[in-house]
Formats: sequence, C-alpha cells, structure tokens
Amino acid sequence: MTLPVVGAALRNAELETYRDWLFEKDRDVELQSFHTAEVLESDWSALAEEARRLLDGHKGRIGIHGPFWGFTIGTMDPGFQQLVARRMDQGLDVCAAVGATQMVIHSPYTTWDYNNLDNLPGARAKVLENVAASIGAAMKRAEDMGVTLVLENIEDIDPMDRRRLVEHFDSPALKLSIDTGHAHYAHETNGAPPVDYYVTSAAELLHHVHLQDNEGYADRHWALGEGTIRWDAVFRALGGIDATPHLVLELRDKSGIPGSMRYLEERGLAQ
Repeated sequence: MTLPVVGAALRNAELETYRDWLFEKDRDVELQSFHTAEVLESDWSALAEEARRLLDGHKGRIGIHGPFWGFTIGTMDPGFQQLVARRMDQGLDVCAAVGATQMVIHSPYTTWDYNNLDNLPGARAKVLENVAASIGAAMKRAEDMGVTLVLENIEDIDPMDRRRLVEHFDSPALKLSIDTGHAHYAHETNGAPPVDYYVTSAAELLHHVHLQDNEGYADRHWALGEGTIRWDAVFRALGGIDATPHLVLELRDKSGIPGSMRYLEERGLAQ
C-alpha cells in the first residue's frame, strides 16, 4: 500500500526553510500569507511573486488559506454579506496569481447552532440562504477558474451539517475540509464525535485536511504526537474513503514539522 504524502501550511518566509522537503516528494503546500484584511487590502503582488519564485518547479498541489477573520459566511446582515463576497473575490485573485487550485474557507456553524437550529423554524434553510448570498458568486467564479473552495470545521459539533451544506449547493467548486485539532477540541469539550468520524462523514467530498494535535482543551496546533488525537484511527479512516485530499501540517511552531513526520513515518501512517 502506498502511504499518503503529507505537506504543510506555510507562510512565505517558511517556504524557503522547508523548500527542499516540499520538493523532495512534490508535497502539497498551503500558502498562509494572504488571509488577513491588511494583506488583501494592500498591494500583495510582491508576496505572490515571491511565492511563485520559491515554488518554481514544484509539482505538488498548491492551495491558500482564504480570508476568515472577523466574519462568517453565514452572516445574515446584507452589508456583511457584501464584505464577505469582496473578501472571497480577493482570495480568488490571489489563487489566480500564485497558481492555487484550492482555497480554505471557514464553516458557518457554531456550537450554539448545534442546539438551536432545530429549535427555530426555518433556521437551517436560512443558513443556506445566507451562505448563498455571501459566497454564491465566489463559487461560480471558482468553478470557472478551476479552484475548489474547501469548507473547514471550526466550532462544528455535527460533521453532517457541513456535508449537507456542500450537497445542497452541488458545486464542483465547494468541497469539505477537516481540521483535526478543531474536531478533537469539539469532541473533548462539546461532545462531538472523534476525529475519524469526521473523516468518514466527509468521505468522497473530503478535499483538504489540516493536521494538528491538541489535548482537547484549546486549538493548540501542536506537533503530531504531542496531544491526544488517535492518529492511527484518523489515517485508517483516510485510507477507507474514496478521496485524495491535500494533507497539510498546520503547526503553530513550524520546527515541529520534522518531528511530526517522524511520528507518522515510524507508525507507517504517511510519508
């Protein structure tokens, strides 16, 4: 059996440090220099040019982390919906500039939603309506560009909420992402299923995974093996679905990348 190849989420400065490792197996890379409003509202062309230079000759898949600070794609305020649409457009501009075919966006579902969406008549349908108003145009543009928006779990307790949202829009440009640390936090703190259940739920719609560890108390972004996620179960689940998602280490301390890779390789989980 061929082991999955793991890449990383990196800022431009970190690309240079881990360039040889990325190129060694053409690992997937997620660029994380372009998600803040400060960058998107400025002239980021030099950042994009630098990223292209550092990745020149790289044959792995390239994605970016899209904008997310300060808003939700499920906002019901028409003014904020316009802002979200603008941010999505800016993110897609970056994708075009750096050759990215994937952009991570954040789930609209909250812990409060888990207990209340079925308590309020029409609430679930309203979320879908709000998402359409916020990112509907971006989905269409992404389809035309060949870019996939991947919806990452944040506070989500029921992984089926995001799956149903993606199925509702039925767009080749909207698929699922899983952040293992977010899922484990939700499991330990709020009674969500364990991480491997998120993988099984996403199944063929899973196009992206953030690999990070924690102890279930906070969003630590620790190196793999430092927390309490059951990685054997997670990779068994990944091996059992009909999908080849981008697998990227998203660590707060990038010096944990070599140790995380040793952890996976020693257990025969990934390379």
